[in-house]
This record gives sequence, C-alpha cells and structure tokens, in this order.
Amino acid sequence: MTDDLVSALLDDARERMAKAVEATRHEFSTVRAGRASPNLLDRVSVDYYGTATPLKQLATINAPEPRMLTIQPFDKGSIKAIERGIQESDLGLTPNNDGSMIRLNLPELTEERRREMVKVARQLAEDGRVAIRNVRRDVLQDLRELKEDGEVGADDEHRAEGELQKVTDAHVGELDELLKVKEAEILEV
Repeated sequence: MTDDLVSALLDDARERMAKAVEATRHEFSTVRAGRASPNLLDRVSVDYYGTATPLKQLATINAPEPRMLTIQPFDKGSIKAIERGIQESDLGLTPNNDGSMIRLNLPELTEERRREMVKVARQLAEDGRVAIRNVRRDVLQDLRELKEDGEVGADDEHRAEGELQKVTDAHVGELDELLKVKEAEILEV
C-alpha cells in the first residue's frame, strides 16, 4: 500500500515536470533566432471584433524564405487588425500589407539584439526551473504528510525524497540542454 502511494506521487511529479519542460520548449520556439519561423508569431494576439484572439487562429502563417514570413488572413477584413497587432507586439517587426497578404521581413539580428534574445531565453529557462522546483516542493510536502499520518515510514520517505531529487535533476538537466541549444541558435551568425 505504501509503495503504491509513493510511486503514484513520483509518477505525478515526473508527469508534471515533463509538462514544465515541454512548456518551456514551446516558449523557446517563440524566441527569435536567426531565421524566420511561424512560431515567432505564437504570442501575438489581435483585437478581432473586440476580442483578443491569437494570430494563428485568424490566418495561415508560412516561412517561404529564411528571412520572411507571410500571413494569409482567413477573413480579408481582419488584415488591418492583424497588422496593428504585429506592430504592437514586442517583436519589433514592420508588416508590409498588399491588401490580401501581410509580409514580414526579418532583418539580420545585431549583436546587441542577439544578447537581448539570449537573456529572454535564459529567463524562460529559469521560469521552467522554478516550475520544476515547485513540483518538487509540492511532492515533498505530500510525502511529509504521508509520514506524519503514519501511512509511510521514515525510510520509505527518505528513499522517495532521493528518487524525487534524481527526477528533478534529470528534468533540470534537460532544460539546461534546451537552453544551450537555443543560445547557440540565437548567437549563430
């Protein structure tokens, strides 16, 4: 019975930590590197008939060239709102509107801008680490409650804490590896 409780807690921790890593991986895809990616526009929201709507729900986004994104709206009437949403975003891009499609030319990143992007990526990685540590804290609290209630012995609790730390270290290591890859991608000229 006690092994079932402990293994259920550890499985829950693994699952939640994996979700934190996956969320950070997705956030990394929205950070601009050297080449165009439709994921850059994932954080852009557009005021569409009074409602903040994600851009990817209003248009098809493609990367026909390494330094260009094209945005083809489903509704031609929303093209001005999409253009305004891109200009108000933190991307620093100027949209070119030809009446039926918006083109975004991505200029070469300056060294200073690359350093700023690395800082953004490091902050996203730190947010992911915090999420992982929060999961660890919650599970440790649950283990201590089980021990206090007499459902788990001190030895079982200690073993579970060691296993939990290994799981935490593995997920933090995975995040660190993702960050190294993203930094290299950003700094690549």
